[in-house]
Amino acid sequence: QVHLVESGGGLVQAGDSMRLSCAISGRTFWWHTMGWFRQAPGNEREFVAAIRWYDGFTVYSDSVKGRFTISRDNAKNTIYLQMNSPKPEDTAVYYCSDKDGRDLSTNPSEYQYWGQGTQVTVSS
Repeated sequence: QVHLVESGGGLVQAGDSMRLSCAISGRTFWWHTMGWFRQAPGNEREFVAAIRWYDGFTVYSDSVKGRFTISRDNAKNTIYLQMNSPKPEDTAVYYCSDKDGRDLSTNPSEYQYWGQGTQVTVSS
């Protein structure tokens, strides 16, 4: 059973930086893709970024491109979301997710596994 645990959320000032981590366990092969999504109150879950585990290829939403970076550490079975120059509109609960296969999907319904979420609040 795949298990995801996020960490690193909290309060950050606009223009500062924050890094989220997500540790994955239970995966026995490399053909999977991991992603970060976020959900603000009253909004649908929104794609942020995804990374293909076996080659590190990444994709980003337009709203975070150039500010956020997704990366992975194979040895630690962990992915990260480096959030630089966050804005108040980035405030949300951030979820780590995982799916079978190498398709860098932006659709949350295609991800089978989810973490518990971590709150990120960006103050102006």
